[in-house]
Amino acid sequence: MAYSSLSVSFAFVVLVFGGILFVEAIPRTFLVFGDSLVDNGNNNYLATTARADAPPYGIDYPSHRPTGRFSNGYNIPDLISQRLGAEATLPYLSPELRGPKLLVGANFASAGIGILNDTGIQFVNIIRMYRQYEYFQEYQNRLSALIGASQAKARVNQALVLITVGGNDFVNNYYLVPYSARSRQYPLPQYVKFLISEYKKLLQKLYDLGARRVLVTGTGPMGCVPSEIAQRGRNGECSTEIQRASSLFNPQLESMLLALNKKLGRDVFIAANTGKTHLNFVNNPGQYGFKTSKIACCGQGPNNGIGLCTPLSNLCSNRDEYAFWDAFHPSEKANKLIVNDIMAGSKAYMNPMNLSTILALDETI
Repeated sequence: MAYSSLSVSFAFVVLVFGGILFVEAIPRTFLVFGDSLVDNGNNNYLATTARADAPPYGIDYPSHRPTGRFSNGYNIPDLISQRLGAEATLPYLSPELRGPKLLVGANFASAGIGILNDTGIQFVNIIRMYRQYEYFQEYQNRLSALIGASQAKARVNQALVLITVGGNDFVNNYYLVPYSARSRQYPLPQYVKFLISEYKKLLQKLYDLGARRVLVTGTGPMGCVPSEIAQRGRNGECSTEIQRASSLFNPQLESMLLALNKKLGRDVFIAANTGKTHLNFVNNPGQYGFKTSKIACCGQGPNNGIGLCTPLSNLCSNRDEYAFWDAFHPSEKANKLIVNDIMAGSKAYMNPMNLSTILALDETI
């Protein structure tokens, strides 16, 4: 197991195998919930079209093979794990997630899901949020069986948690088809308020299940992904209507998180304004070393923005020149920029504190 030079919290865990005691220093547990931006392979085990299990996905991953990550290489949870000095979390559905691997944590995320249960219905078999939480409860039972109930509870309370959800509630629900059921039910501002109220319930449930340090990312610049530029943008520009959804959702999410912290009397939820980071290199790609932020590296049709990446898609030769890997998801290089701001960003990016501050603060507790 590799350890970074960053100050991180370690727990010394006593394990018994074959009657022999082992005492091992384990980095803090990392738990991941959400959608395709953070899914690292759960959907590979499901009968769904929302999968990233074929080349050229994973082309820049160490194995150079698809892993289920919607990326050419590492995704955001991988890069955070590296900063924690830990190995990557395994998908919860992976048969390899057993024994000491449970101490590393687990990734419950599933591509296609949203805050709402009716989001992503076209993908059929995906792990909706309520089911991710059921798996989280199962995980805690398995962890208790491994190290005892009190140690398991402590590791969950001390865990770092990442949750990324919300974008699909717009692109794969409200705006999926003209006159969708949700768009007929709510004007956009009211829909955003409804989403925020439902998200608040999910986050309160996460707290009730034991989470005490939770990074909550907002949506990316949804109207500026190659898919939306290709289908809804004018003259190769971002879709103003879907960008409006982002501009309404993200500030209200941050306000809700801060209000929830005030109610709980502690800084449990950290607003990670990843959309602001992403918008920086969408607006000024050259400043961040990108050749383009409008065309996906892998895809087909205008802006390589139609459908997912497949073995038959157009594929760029240098992934680091592209802010977007496919029609919807950032490239590994873009993910690294996002994680840099999660680690060290100012209050404009990480409110009330960035991850480096969290790790330093938790080290003293």
